[in-house]
Amino acid sequence: MALRNAVMAALLEGEASGYDLAKGFDASVANFWMATPQQLYRELERMESEGLVAARVVEQERRPNKRLFSLTEAGLAAVRAYVAEPPARPTAIRDELLVKVQCADVGDLDAVRVAITERREWAAAKLARYERTRERLLDGRTEDEYFARAERIGPYLTLLRGMSFERENLRWSELALRRLEQRAAAR
Repeated sequence: MALRNAVMAALLEGEASGYDLAKGFDASVANFWMATPQQLYRELERMESEGLVAARVVEQERRPNKRLFSLTEAGLAAVRAYVAEPPARPTAIRDELLVKVQCADVGDLDAVRVAITERREWAAAKLARYERTRERLLDGRTEDEYFARAERIGPYLTLLRGMSFERENLRWSELALRRLEQRAAAR
């Protein structure tokens, strides 16, 4: 999947500056796509030159002027075309931590435990952010009420997938740490 598709998905939420996209990316699409601010700015420039987004300048008094981007009709058509395409094969896991865990028996078990602990903490923090986003989206409604009445349900469905992923990271981290502790005690 190209970054542009994730950017267009984020812009479905409405007009945004590059800064707002970079900041909000974590809340809107980071549960399935990561990008640096520099990557976002470069992609917005390309998309603008291709007519997929339009930018307007907003003058600010005490700050530099900012450019707000929105999808054009061509951008919306590109989103529709992208959604209609069959998806690629599911993503394969490519995780350096898992390579380190694979080598744990001949390496430094303490270093592997530290890395897994960091992953567990990262997953817990991300899950907490996702929970806050979930509460904001629900805004006092039940999930059933949200699905029946929300203008867009895609962001909530992808959020649920991100939450599931982080819960599994937590579950696996606990299991791996427990087994590594048992292994270290047996040595």
